[in-house]
Amino acid sequence: MAIRRLFTRSLVRSAALVAAALLLVVGLAACGDDDTADAPDAKAITVSDQWVKAADSGMTAAFGTISNSSDRDIRIVSAHTDTARTTEMHEVVDNGSGGTTMRQKDGGFVVPANGSMDLTPGTEHFMLMELSKPITTGQDVAFTIRFEDGSTMEFTALARDFDGNQENYEPGHEGMDE
Repeated sequence: MAIRRLFTRSLVRSAALVAAALLLVVGLAACGDDDTADAPDAKAITVSDQWVKAADSGMTAAFGTISNSSDRDIRIVSAHTDTARTTEMHEVVDNGSGGTTMRQKDGGFVVPANGSMDLTPGTEHFMLMELSKPITTGQDVAFTIRFEDGSTMEFTALARDFDGNQENYEPGHEGMDE
């Protein structure tokens, strides 16, 4: 009888410990689903309305809206497409004499927490330099963007004709003196 009581007590304690451990694991997993602090930056970003300006050679640019669903700012540190030798993140700034000039954006693009940024002609954009082949109207152009945390995401942008925004470039910027 004493052995049976000891066995039952041990069994009840073991079951209680297993149940407590299971509740702890389930609770931690549930907390993890709502907490995006440790999720890769790429998981919180979407790209919409993306397009690239059709061009036969030289340079062109890509535009769109980049949205961030997380509670923290997310930094894009680089972009790449196989259709250009170099892809840079550019901004348009006042040149000090009443006009504007385009230059590489130091530190990349920051997409605000629970917000978005628009890449539009005449503002921030991805600049494709030294095209490896023509980009024709209707073509899909594949891009990969890299975030500060090392994660990446891919998207495609549809090429279209656009005659606007004949940009001025910062003096001495390699490949942009054309």
